[in-house]
Amino acid sequence: MTGVPYVTLFCGPCGSSRGGYVVSRRTSHAYRPLSLKRRVWLTLGAVVLGGGGVVTYAVASPSDHGAAGRAKRPVKVYDLTLKGTDVGRRELPRTDTEQFSMVGVSWTGGAERLDGTAQVRTRSLQTGEWSAWRDLEANVDPLEKPGPRVRGASEPLWVGSSDGVQVQVVRKNGTTGPLPKGLEVNLVDPGVVTDAETRSSTGEPAAFVAETSPGATPTDSTAPTDSATPTDSAAPGDGTTTAPTDGQTTTSPAPSDTAPTATPTDSVSASPTTSASATTPSAPPSTVPEPPITSRAGWGADESLSPDPSQYNADVKAVFVHHTDGANDYSCADSASIVRGIYAYHTQVNHWNDIGYNFLVDKCGTIFEGRKGGVDLPVLGAHTYGWNRESAGIAVLGDYTSTSATNAALTSIARVAAWKLGQYGADPSGTVQLTAGATQTNYFGTGFTAGGKYTFQRISGHRDGYNTQCPGGSLYNQLPTVRAWASGPVQGLKVSSVDGAGLSGSTFYTKGAVTVRWTATTPASLISSFRLLVDGKTGATAPGSATSAGATLTLGSHTVAVQAVHQSGKTATSASVNVVAETTAPTFTTTPTLSLRTGTVNTGAVPVTLGWKATDNAALSSVKLLSPATATFGPTTTGSSRTAASGTATTWSMRAYDYAGNYRTVSPAYTPVILQESSATKSGSWTTRSSTSYLGGKSYSSGSKGATLTWTFTGRSAAWVVSRASSSGQAYVYVDGTKVATVDLKSSTTLYRQAIWTRTWAGSAQHTVKIVVVGTSGRPTVTTDGLVYIK
Repeated sequence: MTGVPYVTLFCGPCGSSRGGYVVSRRTSHAYRPLSLKRRVWLTLGAVVLGGGGVVTYAVASPSDHGAAGRAKRPVKVYDLTLKGTDVGRRELPRTDTEQFSMVGVSWTGGAERLDGTAQVRTRSLQTGEWSAWRDLEANVDPLEKPGPRVRGASEPLWVGSSDGVQVQVVRKNGTTGPLPKGLEVNLVDPGVVTDAETRSSTGEPAAFVAETSPGATPTDSTAPTDSATPTDSAAPGDGTTTAPTDGQTTTSPAPSDTAPTATPTDSVSASPTTSASATTPSAPPSTVPEPPITSRAGWGADESLSPDPSQYNADVKAVFVHHTDGANDYSCADSASIVRGIYAYHTQVNHWNDIGYNFLVDKCGTIFEGRKGGVDLPVLGAHTYGWNRESAGIAVLGDYTSTSATNAALTSIARVAAWKLGQYGADPSGTVQLTAGATQTNYFGTGFTAGGKYTFQRISGHRDGYNTQCPGGSLYNQLPTVRAWASGPVQGLKVSSVDGAGLSGSTFYTKGAVTVRWTATTPASLISSFRLLVDGKTGATAPGSATSAGATLTLGSHTVAVQAVHQSGKTATSASVNVVAETTAPTFTTTPTLSLRTGTVNTGAVPVTLGWKATDNAALSSVKLLSPATATFGPTTTGSSRTAASGTATTWSMRAYDYAGNYRTVSPAYTPVILQESSATKSGSWTTRSSTSYLGGKSYSSGSKGATLTWTFTGRSAAWVVSRASSSGQAYVYVDGTKVATVDLKSSTTLYRQAIWTRTWAGSAQHTVKIVVVGTSGRPTVTTDGLVYIK
């Protein structure tokens, strides 16, 4: 290398087999990734070479700061040969590799099938741990007329950033044929190519060398230290370098008579009755809006990888849904990288002329433009063997064999499918006759003969047209939902609540102003608008993203419903609800009153019953006690046991509500009064007793037959207060001169201050209550604390 200026930098501890990068002026990629345990940041510097050129170089720095961004890094594909002497087995032992995130297995001959299993395991660049063995989906649609450079290949598997791989390929049990020739494992590093990725990345900057002198062109004449040989996004053996318009340095195929460039027909199945055209058609308008789609430039497509012109179908009669296989735990921030990886795999491993799918969707619902030619045009894809000539293909990133696709992904599938089919007046929920482009049998055993016509759902699964599990059983079972969402009308529409109104039975009551809320299972992005219908007429309108609308109703009964307008124009109307607008307040037919009840009497608290009756012209909702305490009662409750302070006038405020929110408040005041035994007029023999257990500390006791105590008061309710014991006797109670009761004071336990007899009148008036000792044999004693009344 005399006379050729170069610089080589070794990063990492000396002697480390995996501890640093080897960076050379003569190659634009780093060979060995830094170990996480010894990872350091790389700082750019410059050195002047003998030839006058300036080369940036990487210097190890112990900075532990978060990365401000990651340098752009082109997409690269690495091919490793699988070896073995056993006719039915090929393998690659654990091998250190360059950084990659996607892996697949390929073989010579685009028409050859792999009748067996291919498994890989990879080592995480972040953790250094090896994954479990994972199967590669090898039953991929064949090409009817593959070109000489087209290779057979498994589906690519996204594994995340990795730097080691192990592979084994074994023929199917019971088969005797050899495995395909030229078996190799293909590793794809999707790189970092867009400004958005550079800005948002938190990964470490890649070590690289960038020539700054004019005319300096990097070449790949220095072989990497690993066994993985980079193809620099080109076919092996192609050595001409080019500088694409996006600034990346890539390798394009050199002219060759023995390895011609794959023609556009290499990646599609031909149809006996239809053909694709290279003439760019006009884009017909669709019956529904176009969803947001990330362009090829947006996800970083290197257009030099697909130089062939696009081909077009006459129209799009159906959409086939796929999954890409691989893990589902990817970050949606990596979705563009995954799409780039699939693109590189299809073009640089399969040697197709472009990515096979027309559209790709990630689990967060982001839609990516797939095969070039115009998202609004009927681009001929390579996704469903035998049916590409009349369809478009949508692939969901991930594996949906046993995991359901997210609603976000289903929504985007529905939006893309509806838009594409809408360009040709097709209902996404309908069926269509497609012409078979190949003789084959699908996953369900249905046979197709080339040239024959067969009925398909407008939105079908890959397995409907080809013998594959794709798009996975779970996603396939979700396709009826996709069809319903795409076609309309809006599904699952119902009124969920009416704010500003109360519900009684099946009727809402309001003063007039309401906010009606609704739900629907069809995603909002597929809904154009909502209408709030009052008695069948539009009372309010709202956008498709809305979940509520308000209206003011006139007095009287109304029916209220919600109508949804799907993006297709189809309408759906919810079941109506009954709403009554009224402004009449409830009434108390019985004013809240207090009456004395039995129970223990204290000097400061007297047991009472609060009673009332309320009604409403429409529907009474509740009655609330506002003071002297708070409580809420149902519409049929008419009484509540409470206690009241004696000797003090207390306001008992109550409010009655109806379901419309109208209410009425009443606030009567009552005063319980305690009349001690000493205030009574007495006859016969009575003895004074003292104890803190008695009301007021004292009581009268008598065992003399005929002894009396008489109280006169003006009030509406009265209660006689006594002490009770096993030796207590009986007494007669007279009210206003008439005997009304015989009360037995006997109790198995001793009780004090007991309101044992009560009487309540309709209104307040003067009354006289007299107690007469009966003189019961063996227990004649009557002990009384006094009388309580309410005025």
